[in-house]
Amino acid sequence: MPDLLLDIKGLETHFKTPDGIVHAVNGVSFGLKEGETLGVVGESGCGKSVTMLSVMGLIPSPPGKVVAGEAFFVGQDLLKMSKDDMRHVRGAQISMVFQDPMTSLNPVLTVGFQLEEPLMLHLGMTRSQARDRAAELLGMVGIPNPKERLNDYPHQFSGGMRQRVMIAMALSCSPQILIADEPTTALDVTIQAQIMDLVKRLRDELGMTIIWITHDLGVVAGLAKRVMVMYGGYIIEEASVNELFASPTHPYTLGLIQSLPRVDQDQHKKLYSIEGLPPTLYQKPTFCPFAPRCKWAMERCWKENPVLETVGPEHRVACWVDTKTGRNR
Repeated sequence: MPDLLLDIKGLETHFKTPDGIVHAVNGVSFGLKEGETLGVVGESGCGKSVTMLSVMGLIPSPPGKVVAGEAFFVGQDLLKMSKDDMRHVRGAQISMVFQDPMTSLNPVLTVGFQLEEPLMLHLGMTRSQARDRAAELLGMVGIPNPKERLNDYPHQFSGGMRQRVMIAMALSCSPQILIADEPTTALDVTIQAQIMDLVKRLRDELGMTIIWITHDLGVVAGLAKRVMVMYGGYIIEEASVNELFASPTHPYTLGLIQSLPRVDQDQHKKLYSIEGLPPTLYQKPTFCPFAPRCKWAMERCWKENPVLETVGPEHRVACWVDTKTGRNR
């Protein structure tokens, strides 16, 4: 892809455990254009969060380690940067919003202090300038009486308000890329909708590039332009949102979409479920990681792991079977 803001090539991340080495991410490659919103979907343990944490240099080491790959951002390989250089990138140029705002915010420091700190560190603002900007940011994300709320502690905010604070913190230095790791999962549906609307508005106003990690395809449909489906530490399908929903190609993607409740179906009909369990990944798969759960699996699927191949405009899939015909692709 031309003019990539972020270019990931062959990323592999391992974790040492008492039971063996977990191959959490296995050769992930993708690109991100400026101003694009990329949705990353898949069930828990598929490698979504670990991929992005690896890029951000936030993998706890030990037990985790990035063992291979490149992550080019504005011509620099993030994986080869020193810790000091990476600190200047995190927050200032690439920011991340985490899943649980209560554990992301320091409970013994005021919200104002936590918002002001990156502004002084990355932008060289004085305490007074940082305080004014912090109040402006809280107002931008829809928190009433922002100047007064700067003196409050995280426990004085509701879950939705805490997530708004986290978004304000992530946007404080006007980063080029915002990575959101399931930021609405711990919130009720009405607050989820508010956070989604907020992110869409800020994206359109600020022209942000966004990576949105989720297991909710409904969220992806309403926010992203392109979707990357992960399974077993691999990207197994990548397409535009419209193409993915209109023509899902990988058996796993088909299962995810069929498991969604629909208003045009019989309410008494049982939802589709994908039988079996995700792989444990103590060994890097030499065959298709989805084969044990796939009704289309054939002999080749157990012998060789498929690579991503183009099946349409900006549509790639890693599967040996044509799910429309049930035959070898």
